[in-house]
Amino acid sequence: MNDDTHFYQPCAGHGLPHDPFNALVAPRPIGWISSKSADGVLNLAPYSFFNAFNYRPPIVGFASIGYKDSVRNIQATGEFGWNLATRPLADAMNQSCAAVAPEVNEFELSGLTPEPSRIIGVPRVKETPVSFECRLSQVLRLTGADGAETDTWLVLGEVVGVHIARHLLKDGVYDTAAAEPILRAGGPADYFTVSETSRFQMYRPKTL
Repeated sequence: MNDDTHFYQPCAGHGLPHDPFNALVAPRPIGWISSKSADGVLNLAPYSFFNAFNYRPPIVGFASIGYKDSVRNIQATGEFGWNLATRPLADAMNQSCAAVAPEVNEFELSGLTPEPSRIIGVPRVKETPVSFECRLSQVLRLTGADGAETDTWLVLGEVVGVHIARHLLKDGVYDTAAAEPILRAGGPADYFTVSETSRFQMYRPKTL
């Protein structure tokens, strides 16, 4: 036994003041997902379990703990948007995660503007400098190692359109730090942002 290491089995509890799992797998990009119901009601919600999973075709995905409006809408329409959550938009993003009824439009709730997409019927957030237009690829209900179903749905979508504010393209290269993306960390309220001072470069080893 190593007294310098805290070990726990998740099924038996972590024994800490706050579950560390989210903090250990962090910071995580935010899936700020726009969707539209079959009846045309707009929805905008942030998900902290989000990432990119494939390059060609580009595929992104988010996990929803509970069968929420976003999942229902995306299954009904086959489309969704991803919108970059940035430091200037942090408060609006936070407002959009309020637990409200399905008929509530979170664009209006958070004071944001729905901008028509070019390819899909779901709008994007006009105020964000980066957004994706996505078509549904798969919806998977996650299971544990024992095969038991969880109350979590993984939504995967192919990116069919990309919007990037031109001021973020420096000599044709996207400047991540200039966009000021915010990332979800551990604890009940922790976030991080990306800054130019934290940048470093490292190239892949050459094939021998």
